[in-house]
Amino acid sequence: MVRLFLSEPNWKEDGVRGDSVVAKQWISLLNQLQSLIWSLMTAGGRAEARLWLCSTISGITSLTSRQQRDLFVNLLRTRPTNHSLASQLLQMIFEKQPRKAGPIIAKRSYMLEKFFAGNERNPKLIMQWFSNFANGGGLDHKKGAKALSQFAFVNRDICWEELEWKGKHGQSPAVVATKPHYFLDLDVQRTVENFLDNVPEFWSSTEFAESLRDGDILFLDTKYFVEFFVGLMYKEDSRDVWEVISQFLMNESFSFLCNRLLITLGDRELFTVLELLHTYLSMNMEPVDFGNSSCWLEFALSRFNDCESFDQLLLLNAVINQGRQLLRLVHDEESQEEQTKIKDIVSQICTISSTGNSLDPLLNECFKMKTTEAIKFLGLQSWVQIANSMNCKNLKIKLEIFMYL
Repeated sequence: MVRLFLSEPNWKEDGVRGDSVVAKQWISLLNQLQSLIWSLMTAGGRAEARLWLCSTISGITSLTSRQQRDLFVNLLRTRPTNHSLASQLLQMIFEKQPRKAGPIIAKRSYMLEKFFAGNERNPKLIMQWFSNFANGGGLDHKKGAKALSQFAFVNRDICWEELEWKGKHGQSPAVVATKPHYFLDLDVQRTVENFLDNVPEFWSSTEFAESLRDGDILFLDTKYFVEFFVGLMYKEDSRDVWEVISQFLMNESFSFLCNRLLITLGDRELFTVLELLHTYLSMNMEPVDFGNSSCWLEFALSRFNDCESFDQLLLLNAVINQGRQLLRLVHDEESQEEQTKIKDIVSQICTISSTGNSLDPLLNECFKMKTTEAIKFLGLQSWVQIANSMNCKNLKIKLEIFMYL
């Protein structure tokens, strides 16, 4: 981990001039190392490097709940719409807070007539929702069964004849009122089909809406309801849907949201996340918390205008936070030639850094650079320690950057 101490440097001018040749050689070797590492990182695609960066972003702790909400809402509102992001977020809401989504469906219960009428009137869906009749009293009926029985009694003059019974003859309202367990003999499939054809009032009724309020309906066909909510978000711009999303984004931890949502983003969108983080993060004048592996990113993002590209941040993160994983990647590659080159460069850098004034030439040179460029070279130097640790056991690098804010 690159350690950052923010205070004014106190290097002597004579030392800076005397070490200039060494510094140029040092920087040249680090540039060569950077090219080789990047080549290996991208040989099989950048998926792993992106996951590393997403993991680092998730460790940021400086955002307020409102800022993290605004960040993700901004992504959701960005055109073209990322339906994968919206779908993943909705699934998270369904899993963790179905009761928040349930009232939205209940408010639009009439739209579920199409849900049960579609899918070629899938008997499985109908039975799962409407067949939960109980042996006891009518109050023990659940979900759609409760809605069906209550609506049938209240509106018996318009729909009782639509009830289909398994026995040889039907049941009268008076008999079923005293023996509600008779609903167990109801032919649920045929009854619901009759309601779909002949009782449109049921689908917009209070009884049916109440059966949807707890959100259990979401698990009947999650894919369908994710698409249903995506339509409410983008086609209708439904305020109640966006309010539920906003509350969810404020209440969940930033780490949880990042771990589940950032993987759905492309490079351009992930770069947008970094731009938004730059907007929200303010420079912390206190000493950096080095126990947090994301502290370097927070610092770099505060100087985001220095960053030349998304690729630069991928490389920065890899050498600073994923040193051992990067070393494993180097050893896993089949190219013996690349490994030999890296080993040779690491050996040369280790020799330079272990003689003379140690890190002074490199630090002097880094002080002249943009912030992210300086962090990159010091991160590469830190990775050299990991890569060469087997041969340089006595070398312990402590990188202290003194930078003006």
